[in-house]
Amino acid sequence: MTTGMEMPEQPRSRRQTRAAILTHLLQSGGSFRPPLAKAVRLSEASLSRILFDLKAEGLIEEVRRPAPYVGGPTGLVSLDRTVALAGLELTGQWLGLGVGGLSGELHYTERMPLPKKPTVDSVGRVFGEALALLRDWTRRRRIRLAQVGVAVPGLGRLSEFGNPIIPCDVGRIGDTFGELFAGVPVNFTNSVVAHATFHRCRTENYPFSDAHLFVFVGQGVAGAWMDDPIEDDALDPVELGHMVFGADGPRCRCGHHGCVEAYTSLPALAELLRITEAELVRLGSEWVTTIPLTSRVRQELRQRLFRLGLAIGNTLNVKPCRGVVVSGWPSLLTEDDRKAVIDGIDSCLLGGRKLAQVSLAFVPPSVGNDPQAALAFAALCLTRGGGMPAASTEAA
Repeated sequence: MTTGMEMPEQPRSRRQTRAAILTHLLQSGGSFRPPLAKAVRLSEASLSRILFDLKAEGLIEEVRRPAPYVGGPTGLVSLDRTVALAGLELTGQWLGLGVGGLSGELHYTERMPLPKKPTVDSVGRVFGEALALLRDWTRRRRIRLAQVGVAVPGLGRLSEFGNPIIPCDVGRIGDTFGELFAGVPVNFTNSVVAHATFHRCRTENYPFSDAHLFVFVGQGVAGAWMDDPIEDDALDPVELGHMVFGADGPRCRCGHHGCVEAYTSLPALAELLRITEAELVRLGSEWVTTIPLTSRVRQELRQRLFRLGLAIGNTLNVKPCRGVVVSGWPSLLTEDDRKAVIDGIDSCLLGGRKLAQVSLAFVPPSVGNDPQAALAFAALCLTRGGGMPAASTEAA
């Protein structure tokens, strides 16, 4: 061992070691061999043996780059750009579909509109049409997909009783995948997990590398516990959007009244701004400069952000951690407006934000750039599996 770091308590299997290398490359965008060996706790000789296999399998490439210092390494290791992934992302208005690479490049994209009042059957039909398009596009180009990621809003522990946001039968959709793409691994996830993955792997200078809470404010409001991505429980959704702040509050789509989501989701924001949700989505980040905010609306926005802060603070009371990332429309506002989120956290977090040593960061909204979040999730699924088929036997 050449790094001077402690050995992991349990010996890693071949799959886990490959997963550590590939996931580090996914998050870093590429690395020279010495820092890569240090990051994944391997000797350079052991790393070389594994990189030889990964290169032979077409999962990584090594290109000559100017050395970072005199006498330094010149081979930059990165994920292979020829690996093809597919992503499907369900939103309030459409199903986004795309094919891309491990580094985030997009080769093909479509948007299939959803019916005005979607049902399990009608959404299933849209998925069927999207998968037929995907099969035809990949066949014509003789592209073999390595992994598919599907992001569904609200997917989670209650999904077997009917999806609470957009009705769809994940089991039936999975069967359709199996018929059209036999042997291609497909993973479904909650949209918040896909967006958290997108930011963690695609945002330059992402604020945290250790455990933290990611909060996504979009069509719904949800959180995800983020930890070391190669761990099985690294990305756990948390339904903080359904924390109730008053039974006399606005009705939420979950059936309750006064949920934080009923105050802070995109549909709630659109109603406050007196525009349609579709118009708000179309404006994207531009709404903050194109829609004038009266002092009354600005005050109401701050009160809603304060509630969001309360929900985050309460979540940290249940499971403390030192970092929080907020993505969505609140990140577009001025620092003065966003301070309401911090005030909300301070008002209910045991000890307050400073004593609890909680850092808060805002990252840009990722709504509207689908299916990039689903593609980022597909990339993570592939790297977390070490680039090995799920059924393959592994040697320690």
